[in-house]
Amino acid sequence: MDRFYLLTPALVLLAIFLIAFLIYCGLHAVGRAPEVSGVKHNQLLGPFMAGFLVWLIGPVERVLVGRVSPNVVTATSLVLCAVTGVVAALGHLPRAVWLYAFAGILDVLDGRLARAAGKPAPSGALFDSVSDRWGELFVFAGFAWFMHDSAWLLAVLAAIAGSMMVSYTRARAEGLGVTLAGGGLMQRAERIVLVAGGTLVAAWYGADPDNSDMVVPILGVTMLVCGVAASATAINRWIIAHRELARREAEPTLVRVDPPVVPAPAVTRAAAPARKVAGVLD
Repeated sequence: MDRFYLLTPALVLLAIFLIAFLIYCGLHAVGRAPEVSGVKHNQLLGPFMAGFLVWLIGPVERVLVGRVSPNVVTATSLVLCAVTGVVAALGHLPRAVWLYAFAGILDVLDGRLARAAGKPAPSGALFDSVSDRWGELFVFAGFAWFMHDSAWLLAVLAAIAGSMMVSYTRARAEGLGVTLAGGGLMQRAERIVLVAGGTLVAAWYGADPDNSDMVVPILGVTMLVCGVAASATAINRWIIAHRELARREAEPTLVRVDPPVVPAPAVTRAAAPARKVAGVLD
């Protein structure tokens, strides 16, 4: 009973998610698929799950659009990530689950609000990207503190390194003019799902004193999977971008040669005939 009491917020959030997913699948099964727009999916979640997430937060998006600034939503997500790191460091894993889940939902919502309002400003995009990096650092720092007496701390460091390199490699490639279409298997959305899911499992076992010794190993494995998969994603992006840049460098450079300019021939005017004016030559 104590286990369910401690995990009530996280379990309620999970139940709402599962019920909504069943409804979404049912609507597709009967040929009444909801219409969603602006869906961005990745290789792991796919277009179906991405469409479901957009449909799930659709009511909230319609309420907030035009009323709340996307930057406010981004800042709120950053604050929730910071709070997640603090509660994780203190060992309150059930709270960390639903706090990080809400932060992830807001991370999806801010960009959609900006596009729906017709205000996808570069300053907002910069604020969103930098906030995402700080948010992940806050969360991973909390788990690092929680496991600082364990060898699993190395797994948290691997997760931090892999997550940062995924974002940096993409930003550097785009700065050099290379657009990475694929993106890899462990982008930010996948990392949020993985870390929140692993924390939920760890919190479930941690609520039972007889199984509390399994909490750190479960979190450690979660961080290890996150670190390995994120590093593989970053390396894959690195290879793709390097090949594209090398291909461009190998292409022959076409030099435009303008034809020589030939000066136009000078025009010589004939001398005007002499005129008699009162018998005098001019």
